[in-house]
Amino acid sequence: MQADVLRVPVGPGAMHVERFGHGGTAVILIHGFGTSSFLWRNVAPAITDAGHTAYAIDLFGHGESDRSVDADFGIAAQAEYLDAAMTALRVARGLVVGVDIGGDVALRLAATRPERVEKLVLVNTPAFDELPARDVTQMQRSTAKFAFRTTRGVLGAAPLIEGVLKGSVSDPETRMPVKLIARYLAPFAGRDGVNHLLALASSINADDMEDIDLSTIHVPALIVWGDEDQWVDRKMADRLVNALPDGRLVRIPGIGRLVPEENPEQMSSLVLDFMKRRAVA
Repeated sequence: MQADVLRVPVGPGAMHVERFGHGGTAVILIHGFGTSSFLWRNVAPAITDAGHTAYAIDLFGHGESDRSVDADFGIAAQAEYLDAAMTALRVARGLVVGVDIGGDVALRLAATRPERVEKLVLVNTPAFDELPARDVTQMQRSTAKFAFRTTRGVLGAAPLIEGVLKGSVSDPETRMPVKLIARYLAPFAGRDGVNHLLALASSINADDMEDIDLSTIHVPALIVWGDEDQWVDRKMADRLVNALPDGRLVRIPGIGRLVPEENPEQMSSLVLDFMKRRAVA
């Protein structure tokens, strides 16, 4: 299915949005660290086939969205950008799905702009003392080393992205082949790719979620957890579902963090089934 490609102004620049379909419920799809809206390529069409509209968004500074100099790429800022994007898209309210830090952006939006969020789906979302996740903290601790050692050529970010992606799937050899890594690497190609990737990693800070009380988020929330995630402890799924007033948990064995990449059919089914669930009174 061909998506409508949109450029949506959000203040410091524009966000890249791919809109699939029209009508029904608006489903906002948010990727995580090291990926982009490309992650949703096999999920968004299934949502559209069910009669809804899917919006696959590149977070600001990621994918094909702008990366303005000195812009804030942190979780709190991304939630504000997402709110602005929904206004520009004329989406008053929707079901918001986030993978990894995309889930943190979704949580913050639900807490600060509750009128925007009908339901939440959080996929392997780091929180509490595990935010940022280990892939990001490793990169943050070694920023100077990476900047010095990594080649400054057009594919300089390749070793960093490859490490993140391979640790995000259950079987790197079959689930994250070289051609797929190259596709996710594309936004970081160029001589500034390494520095920009490191800047995105540095922007992820637990402080952006310190003022958020998850117990105040009363919308239905589905926590989807790929149990082969190498970056966040599997106990995080239980901590999240216990912290949210109307949360439920689905664990997926044999799958890593990138559930939409490894098993888009199950990811689509979980979202569509959850759309039919009513909130707890």
